Amino acid sequence: GRWSVSLRVNDTRDLRLKPTNKQVGIDLGITSLLTTSNGEKVTNPKNHYKLHKKLRLAQKSLKRKIKGSNNYQKARLKVARIHAKIKDSRLDYTHKLTTQLIRENQTIVVEDLAVKNMVRNHKLARAISDANWGELVRQLEYKTDWYGRELIKIDRYFPSSKRCSNCGHVVEKLPLNIREWDCPECATHHDRDINASINILAAGLAVSVCGATVRPEGSKSRKAGAKKQKVSNSDARESRAVS
Repeated sequence: GRWSVSLRVNDTRDLRLKPTNKQVGIDLGITSLLTTSNGEKVTNPKNHYKLHKKLRLAQKSLKRKIKGSNNYQKARLKVARIHAKIKDSRLDYTHKLTTQLIRENQTIVVEDLAVKNMVRNHKLARAISDANWGELVRQLEYKTDWYGRELIKIDRYFPSSKRCSNCGHVVEKLPLNIREWDCPECATHHDRDINASINILAAGLAVSVCGATVRPEGSKSRKAGAKKQKVSNSDARESRAVS
């Protein structure tokens, strides 16, 4: 079995950090766990993939056992231990990442995503669960309060990916398999995720300063001047699944 110990302590320390002028917009994703407006991409740790491989093998082994037998119980416990290890690893990584973001930035802007609704898509459920978006935002919420930082959430329907962060032009269509595109108005070349994170930051700061809307009525175009990014076979399969 697995035992857990919970302790409650009254901590009277002032955890507020020294103010900084740094601000960051965050675009949450699957191929990259998150992309920042500074151009940084954070991927899921490699050990997650290794653990999932072990899990698949353990689950196959479990299916071959006779229910109720000693071997079945041993195989079932092995599967449960791997599940717990994946959960612990994911949580530990998320804690380290959110603490780093909090320490480095005064203001953090994210999209207000409906994660519970998104995991209903069976094709994406595991990938979204691995990304741990809901827990990541939850940690940012209480850690910004602890450390004297600011978290801003913008409307989930804000067209962060389709809007050119240079001129504000909004393309009408931008399929999910398009990872890079050129603005048809100003010819600026964009990395989809970096462009989105820049727009997310700008929208969040607008809300913070003057309460402006984050759903601008920009000019639209059917042609995005987009080009497909050269991706690995695994990324290509993921893109098709998403679209």
